[in-house]
Amino acid sequence: MTKLEFFFDCSSPWTYLGFEGLQDLIELYPQVDVVYKPFLVGGVFNAVNPSVYANRDNPVPAKQAYSKKDMQDWAQLQGIKIGEPPVFPVNSVKAMRGAFVAIEEGRLVAYARRVFQTYWGELQDISQDEVLSQIVKEVGLDEDKFFSKINDQAYKDKLRDTTEELIKRGGFGSPTIFLDEEDMYFGNDRLQLIEAKLMELPE
Repeated sequence: MTKLEFFFDCSSPWTYLGFEGLQDLIELYPQVDVVYKPFLVGGVFNAVNPSVYANRDNPVPAKQAYSKKDMQDWAQLQGIKIGEPPVFPVNSVKAMRGAFVAIEEGRLVAYARRVFQTYWGELQDISQDEVLSQIVKEVGLDEDKFFSKINDQAYKDKLRDTTEELIKRGGFGSPTIFLDEEDMYFGNDRLQLIEAKLMELPE
């Protein structure tokens, strides 16, 4: 069985696109073992990709305008809504710790989708407990257990560990995808390349 690891942070719009594209892809390849790896993209930027901050501070106007158009083209293709949240960048620490809780409960896809929708589609601040609380209720997670766990040191360590793991494995942003440990892909627009590899798998 081919293993596909999806490193993701819900604070990234390109990751939202990649996440939804991945759901479409893996429906076609049920023999793929998907492992979701929540991490903090800010931690990766700080460690190995600080140019992101420089580009935000001094954007190239033409490139910035095209990037917005490009993102909306992708969103239309994927059938999702991506707006401009008033709080950006957002502190996604609690939401991403919560993704580990959702994984344990078998609710990761539903949870991550609602976090993405809430932030990028509904433009709500996912760093706020009341916003997360509503998401947790909607996807059927236990609210008390959720908040207890995301404030526990073990879950803080889980998020730090996946962030450090991605850095060690050569990652520099979100989403990053690995096939069978070593074959790395970055960005939502690499799913076509991943599909080409999956097409070679035996039935």
